[in-house]
Amino acid sequence: MSAAAKEAFLREVQLLRGEVPSFDAYPFALPAVRNLERLALHPAVSFIVGENGSGKSTLLEAIAVAWGFNAEGGSKNFSFATRPSHSELYNYLRLVRSFRRPRNGYFLRAESFFNVATEIESLDAEPGGPLVIDSHGGRSLHEQSHGESFFTLLMSRFGKKGFYILDEPEAALSPVRQLAMLRRLDEMVAEESQFIIATHSPIIMAYPQAQIFQLSAEGIARVAYEDTEHYQVSKDFFSNPERMLKHLLEK
Repeated sequence: MSAAAKEAFLREVQLLRGEVPSFDAYPFALPAVRNLERLALHPAVSFIVGENGSGKSTLLEAIAVAWGFNAEGGSKNFSFATRPSHSELYNYLRLVRSFRRPRNGYFLRAESFFNVATEIESLDAEPGGPLVIDSHGGRSLHEQSHGESFFTLLMSRFGKKGFYILDEPEAALSPVRQLAMLRRLDEMVAEESQFIIATHSPIIMAYPQAQIFQLSAEGIARVAYEDTEHYQVSKDFFSNPERMLKHLLEK
């Protein structure tokens, strides 16, 4: 298990509450946003967890856009927009950065990774300059499965001293690949990279060098791994699947 970086690239996220036009309108009406004041991030890995609709992706997207990433994913050099749909939340966030500057960075969204792969092919069709795909494993991401292309990204595009934001990476990965992701995550933490990850996966959120922030109707709170609903439901199910299925399926 690797040692975390001494100083985070992104130390804290603050909501400029005095500038919010209305807490009755989306996205500010989301409990996780409405109750947000400051979110102090871990220098290695911060997990954002919560039920569907709790605002995980909305918050992660706003942090990514405020940092300078493209809303649909990719590095800061990507500027395409297939369908502009991100919220205005990023305009009301203050990012507290450290003196350290990352050498690398990437925003991965499982739901729009196809668009990123298409943009790479479009950029490489233009004359001049190095091929973008060469930094993404050298093989078209469209010629690989979703899981393969994402894992290629992890192994080839991500590097040391980087700042990475991942939105539900488990959507592309089998349980075995999720375990392999933990190994790669640990390698990059050892190389002083920082991650913010929204996930539903109890495997991924088990990474020991991490803080877990749970989004709920009460707002955002830091929780222990064993106290997450994801861990508790998974544990209950695998401890006695027959009992849980009988309870769920009985008429």
